This record gives sequence, structure tokens and C-alpha cells, in this order.
Amino acid sequence: MARRHFASLHVGLFLAAFLLLGMPFSAHAQQNQPGTIEDFSENSLIIASAKYLGATAESMAEIIDRIFSRYGTPSAVIRGEEISVSVMFGARYGRGTLLFPDGREVPIYWRGPSAGIDMGAAGNKSFALVYNIDNPEDLYRRFAGVDGSFVALGGVGLNYLQRGNTIIAPMRIGVGYQIGVSLGYLKFADQPGWLPF
Repeated sequence: MARRHFASLHVGLFLAAFLLLGMPFSAHAQQNQPGTIEDFSENSLIIASAKYLGATAESMAEIIDRIFSRYGTPSAVIRGEEISVSVMFGARYGRGTLLFPDGREVPIYWRGPSAGIDMGAAGNKSFALVYNIDNPEDLYRRFAGVDGSFVALGGVGLNYLQRGNTIIAPMRIGVGYQIGVSLGYLKFADQPGWLPF
């Protein structure tokens, strides 16, 4: 009985994610196109991330300062939106734009599974700093990381993903209910997909 309840809850959350997936990406994304980022200096990224995520400049200044102190100026930035659901096992789906300092803008999609001590569903805006890539193709791989509901400052969550010397530092802010910590990976691609693996 408990297994059946667990499975139906998981399927329900997954279906909710499936239905909600298009909502933040279609109408919202078309109506509120963010401006271009002036440059990839620390100050410009603080302002751009605060505007995009709807966070305070003070919160973003502290978070981005931590990332810059570890890795320096990023090679690229990803702005996007995502949805995640989990009941021990979960999935995250997102899409956005990969921006380079030279002005290139490329659509990018990501998805991935997770497993661990976590539960809930959330819709997020995501702003990620990307290190050690030259082209979009450098990102079309799986990146492992530790994820969870850790909130760094002002409601903004931060975690790191890495594969080889390529590092992605996603900052997320959103609505929903999700607690716990999980292990998983994200797969980045040039096309959307529904299977999280």
C-alpha cells in the first residue's frame, strides 16, 4: 500500500511538472525578454543576475563575489527557467539562453535525474556562470553535482556542477516546496527532451 501511494505521488508530481513545463517558458519568456549583459565583469553580472532573478543586489553581490573569488570571470552565462519534482527520485527540466562575451546567444536545454533525501516540486529562474568553454558544443554533456534546497542568501540557492575543468555555478530562485539534498547530474543539449537520463 505504501509503495502504491509513493508511486502515485511520484507520478502525480511528474505529471504536474510535465504540464507546468511549458508555462514559464512560452508566454513569460516572450513577454519579458531580458536585456543583453553589458560585459562579464563582476559588477555587470551582479546587476544582470539581480534583475533577472528578482533578487536584491546585495544578495547577488555576496554570492557572485564567492564564485569570482574561486573561479574568476566566466566564459559564458546561462539565463533560463526550470522546473523540478522529486520524491526520493526526481527530475529537473530547463531551458534558456547561453550567452558569450562576444555577443553570441544560443538556445540551450537541460534535464537530469536525482536521487536522495528530498521531496517536493519547484519552478525556478536560473542564472548560471559557466567556466572553461569556448563553444556551445563544449557544454553538450552530463555534469555531476550535489543539489538541494540550500538557500545561500535572499532566497537564492547556489550549487556547483563539474565535468573535467568545465564548471557551472547555477544560482536559482523560485516558488514551490522542496526540501532535502540529492545527488544527480544535468545533461545540457541543443534540443529539448523529456527523458531525464
